[in-house]
Amino acid sequence: MNQTANAPAPKAGAKQWWGLAVLVTPSTLLFMMLTILFLAAPNMAADLNPSSTQLLWILDIYGFVMAGFLVAMGVLGDRIGKRLLMVIGAVLFAGVSIAAALTMSAELMIVWRAILGLAAAMMIPATLGLIFVLFADAKQRGVAIGVWAGGISAGVALGPLLSGLLLEGFGWQATFLVAVPIMALVVIGAPLLLPEHKDPTAKIDLFSALLLVGGLLAIIYGIKRFAAQEPAGPSIALLVAGALVGLWFVIRQLRAEKPLLDVRLFANRTVSGALAVFLLSAAALGGVYSLFTQYLQQVQELSPLQAGLSILPAAAVLIVVSTLSPVFARKFRPGNVIAIGLLTQVVGYILFTQLDAGTGLALVIASFVITYPGVAPSMALTTDLVVSSVPPEKAGGASGLATTANDLGISLGVAVIGSVGIAAYRNQIGGLLPDGLPADASTAASDSVDGAMATAPGLDPALGEQVISAAQEAFTGGLNTAAIVSAVIAALAAIIAATRLRHVRPTGEAQEAEQTTAS
Repeated sequence: MNQTANAPAPKAGAKQWWGLAVLVTPSTLLFMMLTILFLAAPNMAADLNPSSTQLLWILDIYGFVMAGFLVAMGVLGDRIGKRLLMVIGAVLFAGVSIAAALTMSAELMIVWRAILGLAAAMMIPATLGLIFVLFADAKQRGVAIGVWAGGISAGVALGPLLSGLLLEGFGWQATFLVAVPIMALVVIGAPLLLPEHKDPTAKIDLFSALLLVGGLLAIIYGIKRFAAQEPAGPSIALLVAGALVGLWFVIRQLRAEKPLLDVRLFANRTVSGALAVFLLSAAALGGVYSLFTQYLQQVQELSPLQAGLSILPAAAVLIVVSTLSPVFARKFRPGNVIAIGLLTQVVGYILFTQLDAGTGLALVIASFVITYPGVAPSMALTTDLVVSSVPPEKAGGASGLATTANDLGISLGVAVIGSVGIAAYRNQIGGLLPDGLPADASTAASDSVDGAMATAPGLDPALGEQVISAAQEAFTGGLNTAAIVSAVIAALAAIIAATRLRHVRPTGEAQEAEQTTAS
């Protein structure tokens, strides 16, 4: 009898757990970068003087590029070595973070944020892949993946708080420079604590990755042009071109023997339902979140630190709900758990439609505490729903889809719902600005609330106060409109969760059924 074949998997020791720290710490930071600039936006706008559309690109281009290249970089890591690619990504991320901190050009900042997204895409697949290499024991591996997923959730939740702390003591540049010591930890610690793992037979389809990113960016650029009230012809052309490139990408994947993104997985109703819900819920939140952080500073007139602390209660509840969601899913159907969370979000968005420039801070914070944690069940349960519903050999691709949906959802929300907020602001501000305003001041104030705030101090005090009041009222109106859109999206996601995922049994029942079958 072969004893080796039946031997239990070796247990991880101290070195492996320290290696996990090297993997989780940068993962937390990389997802924190999705939201860390939300609070820094007003300070950055004062120095870089971007248009409102450029500011949206600065906020969301990172997530789009990271989402577009995640799967491709996962394959590249298999080809050249996961650890090597992670170290290369860390060096690139640190160098570009320094360049971004020194930049005083809005156009260059968009470029640097895009390259940071590419560097993040190099690292994220390697962090998850190396966990499977480090932890052979299934129970320990489950704990390690839970820690990794918790770190990502904490990063998205706590990004604005860290931003507020850094802005209070330093400046917006610190939101980039904070990455440098973390990446130094990866460069030093990875060779010491992490094994190398590669598959020389892996083949990367870089062209497909470029098609995916190109199609996304064309569509988003078209949407932003509409929000900026640019001529409709080129905007429509961009939307059509983006859709055609996306169709080309799908056809290429269907014809490929080893596709970059296995689009056939979407035929599985659990995969398509869970990813649709995750994408929609993250998008609904992303747009309102980015506008809300500006509302706290520009309308409620909080300092960056005060704004970060105002978000902290909602972030704390989000982390608690994320932790409890898998527990609820053992007793109740996961689709229903997710749907209830999303319906709670809808209530929060409705409260957001009632905010105005004079709303008390307590009600503002309470509205976000109701809204923010509603995404937690979807965030906590989607990856397991997707991965557990496909054959083991497709688990890696399914996991990549779930991670991509998270990045893409938040960035889509910032782009699309943020554009709705900007359009609503511009439609209202013209009727609110005082008469006798110089042309350049009127143009700046009409473009964005940041422009209004930058212009007001150079005007007569009474006139400047009227400009600020008008901008605050118009921006709040934009937030109200964006919240309506988010409420509709979240309600749609709740319906999809309750219907498309209703066949998924509570995880506790599924585990009992597996044990009964095995015995």
